[in-house]
Amino acid sequence: MGLIKLKVQEYAAEKGWTMKEVSDRSGVPYSTIKTYVRLPERSTVDLTALQKLARTFDVLMEDLFEVVEK
Repeated sequence: MGLIKLKVQEYAAEKGWTMKEVSDRSGVPYSTIKTYVRLPERSTVDLTALQKLARTFDVLMEDLFEVVEK
């Protein structure tokens, strides 16, 4: 079984956005964004949040994460 590694911080950096800006632009709570950045390798994730983030960064949802084998 693997974990997924979220790329929220990488996409935010490309846009020059802070995590607060990502939260404001996406509608995903700041606490969720902070958790995703602090602990990018996760076993679960909120798919609704991923959809919102994908729209905000203008990428496909599957571009926001990669499977990390553990």
